[in-house]
Amino acid sequence: MIEITEIFSGSPAERAGIQTGDQLVAVNDTVIHDVLDYRFAAADKLLTVRIVRDGAEMSVQVHKHEYEDLGLGFATALMDEKRTCGNHCIFCFIDQNPKGMRETIYFKDDDARLSFLQGSYITLTNLTDEDVDRIIRMHMTVNVSVQTTDPQLRCKMLGNKHAGESLRHLWRMAEAGVSMNCQIVLCPTWNDGDHLHKTLADLFSMVPAVESIAVVPFGMTKFRQHLCPIPAFTVETAREAIEQIEAVQRWSLEANGSRIVYASDELYLLAELPLPDDEAYEGYPQYENGVGMLRYLMNEFYDALEDAEYDGEARFLTIATGAAAHPFLEKMMQDLEAKFPQVHCQVLLIRNDFFGHTITVAGLLTYQDLCAQLQGKELGSAVLLTETCLRHDDVFLDDKSKEDLEHALGVHVIKCKVDGYVLLDTVLGYAEGE
Repeated sequence: MIEITEIFSGSPAERAGIQTGDQLVAVNDTVIHDVLDYRFAAADKLLTVRIVRDGAEMSVQVHKHEYEDLGLGFATALMDEKRTCGNHCIFCFIDQNPKGMRETIYFKDDDARLSFLQGSYITLTNLTDEDVDRIIRMHMTVNVSVQTTDPQLRCKMLGNKHAGESLRHLWRMAEAGVSMNCQIVLCPTWNDGDHLHKTLADLFSMVPAVESIAVVPFGMTKFRQHLCPIPAFTVETAREAIEQIEAVQRWSLEANGSRIVYASDELYLLAELPLPDDEAYEGYPQYENGVGMLRYLMNEFYDALEDAEYDGEARFLTIATGAAAHPFLEKMMQDLEAKFPQVHCQVLLIRNDFFGHTITVAGLLTYQDLCAQLQGKELGSAVLLTETCLRHDDVFLDDKSKEDLEHALGVHVIKCKVDGYVLLDTVLGYAEGE
């Protein structure tokens, strides 16, 4: 049983007389254990909701629109505890974090329910056969962090003796037609080269169940002492990986009508190669994995700039970003100023001294580095930061707030959505970034 902690006003549950404090037992014939059971069972128009109130079980009939939310709130979004990761991956970013950061940074999840609800990736190592049964029954879409399809190598890379055996879940879901998006965290000398070839061949044998594959380079911070040694990517090793991926893309376009596999933006930057054109991303199925994010941002920005008008006062402001996005944003702002000379938006590169200079994404910038590298500079009327370096309550990774940064710099700090249209409107003063 799961306690109902909230009844949403005007909801079907409220109209049916369900109350806060009732214990949810089942919806129709489905016993509710967590949010997936609840969402799956509560989609119908006519529901029989079994609850326990004051120790007595009772049934309540609920009429609603198909897929309309029933209107129940619970103590946690999962209606259950999160499943923690039991792996010890050689590339784990969390293991490369220093002490003193916000508490949530150190939590490792590996939960299929979060994969379905939030798009996170799972390794399959803590899935049971019953879990897979449910995934198949519910026709869930699952995001799988594969790394390699070599069982022995997978055990070594994930630091889990069951990691190879758990690949059977991948094959079973593919045979059942479960939609999967896959990820390969590429580690030089470990799962690249011939290993990457085998992994891609195995995953392509699962098409169309495997809908997309992202190949992303592992992230190396300066805090890898006493961890498994992994060579850093060089321009040459990154280019070798991209050449291998693009060869598979060309074959897949002929064989499947789609590339299916994509290299992340970061891998192209490490290789010092230009980003692919818009059409090469085929609708950006792996956008949230950093595949095509920069190209998409630029497309939106230039579409907006083409139609933009501005006859306002002179503006001067600053974008602070990491090394990865810096040259792209700088070019975008130069083109903006060419069209509107009264608008000057400087783009300042913030080195990641906190994690190390191998970390170049703006989403991992900290208050410490921003403060140290921006103080004393002419910043204009505001500093723009990507929303990805702040969590929902505007706190940085090192547990300082946006308000703390504003106080330290003496200037307004704007959290800007990763959206080219919003970026342009924010720089022109038409929006506040979100």
